[in-house]
Amino acid sequence: MRITAALLVLGLLPVAALAQSTATGLFQAMDTNGDGRISEAEYVAYMSQGFYRRDLNHDGVLEPEELPGGHGKPITLKEWQDNLRREFHKLDRNHDGYLSPQELMQPPR
Repeated sequence: MRITAALLVLGLLPVAALAQSTATGLFQAMDTNGDGRISEAEYVAYMSQGFYRRDLNHDGVLEPEELPGGHGKPITLKEWQDNLRREFHKLDRNHDGYLSPQELMQPPR
């Protein structure tokens, strides 16, 4: 039993290390000014990259064919970014206007 538990823990260590390095890399990519925290502007700028990648015709609107699954209501860049701002404030649990690494990695409420 102890050996099985030890093997499970050892097997999960590389996964945990990968998750930690991925989380750290994501945080560093978002923290463009390197101050150790993510502002709303940094969060919105980074997360807007997904919109730009999907907006294949570069018209500032994600049409149904540009959305996951190829269907849904069109969404403008402004609507997308307004959603990101709401998400940022849900993640900012201590309401200091910035995201810490811990806040970024926790699911929003």
